[in-house]
Amino acid sequence: MAIVGVLSGCGAVTTAQPSPTEAGVLTLDRATPPAPGGEVGEASTEFADAADLSMWTKLSQTEKDVDRLTKYDVNKTVKGSMYLEPNTSAWFDGFRGPFVYQELAGDILMHARVKVEGEKGGKPKRKFSLGGLMARQPGSYANPNWVSVTTGTGDKSGQVEVKYTKDGSSKPSELPVGDGWVELALGRVGRAFIALYKEEGGAWKVGRRWPSTLPDVLQWGVTASTDWDSYSTLKQNAAKGNAKQVKGRPDLKMTVDFVRFLRPELPEYADPLNSASVPDDVLIKVMTPAGA
Repeated sequence: MAIVGVLSGCGAVTTAQPSPTEAGVLTLDRATPPAPGGEVGEASTEFADAADLSMWTKLSQTEKDVDRLTKYDVNKTVKGSMYLEPNTSAWFDGFRGPFVYQELAGDILMHARVKVEGEKGGKPKRKFSLGGLMARQPGSYANPNWVSVTTGTGDKSGQVEVKYTKDGSSKPSELPVGDGWVELALGRVGRAFIALYKEEGGAWKVGRRWPSTLPDVLQWGVTASTDWDSYSTLKQNAAKGNAKQVKGRPDLKMTVDFVRFLRPELPEYADPLNSASVPDDVLIKVMTPAGA
């Protein structure tokens, strides 16, 4: 699972100066944080009650796949949290892993606080043991399309992975992150998808900007996968790898403190794919909750 360059095959982000007729510059004082409430606000979950589990749908049930979650509950294993333990699995190219979601439309900002550990604590020891957030095109098993921001062990430990999978081709990139809780944000605004992350006690950072080519209605939710090396000779054959549960040595447990949904907005003149039009500090204000 090679880590490749930014946005290869997924369009391009520009730093060109905005044209007065095509894009203006959004300044920090004119930017506004995403709005809570409304339809998407009702999808937010604090995981204070086991009944909150009913708000989330397993992809393995809706699209008839192997259930690769060995443990999954709310307010049980960890009080006030969603808890997941994936079996050997992968979200890469055509390979599929666990995913629980809510179906929502339009521009969305999904914000969560997660902790990803190995089964015995500490950093996961198996390569590509990652958990976090995903937005996925429904019904795209045959032609996978999704975007994600996850944390854990990638090609090496202590990473945030940002990844766009377009027509079954994944383009991941890794960024270093510290141990413990990590806040993740994944959103769509206008013609862009944005991934952001924040270490405990740190400041928000922009992980990646991608051109948005996915449909209006998406599955927004939580994903986790682990133990890519156990796919062995199946790494070149997603169809066989997906057909049954691969035996391996899974090493990931994920705790999700909350998942909150908000509506981000940009003025029409601002181009989120142009860092001269919407600089990183401005984008962070637009794509993270006020006070987060």
